[in-house]
Amino acid sequence: MARDNSSIKPTEAELTLLNILWKIGPATVRQIHESVSETQKTGYTTVLKILQIMHEKSLVIRDESNRAHVYAAANSEMQTQSSLIKDLIGKAFGGSTSKLVMRALGDSTSKQEIEDIRQLLDTLEK
Repeated sequence: MARDNSSIKPTEAELTLLNILWKIGPATVRQIHESVSETQKTGYTTVLKILQIMHEKSLVIRDESNRAHVYAAANSEMQTQSSLIKDLIGKAFGGSTSKLVMRALGDSTSKQEIEDIRQLLDTLEK
């Protein structure tokens, strides 16, 4: 069962591993390492150590029933993103969601993204 880890903020390295777990689902250290190695040079033991730290922080859960431990994200991608955004809004934008949105929209937003945002706003107004 996922815990509320909203006060625990993953580091950049931890987010990299979480993104892999959200993409491929529960995986062994070897599988995660292979995925990480596609985009960056990282040692197997480094990935293992980061996962162990993430387990201690309750960012991942670990199935120890097999020889190769299987790791899975403790919280969904959406839960983690929401927690990080709330933290960012509070720290960088003085608690103002509109300041965050205006800043984000001012930075090279594509026409498709604007259309997606417009549809979201229409849904939220209903």
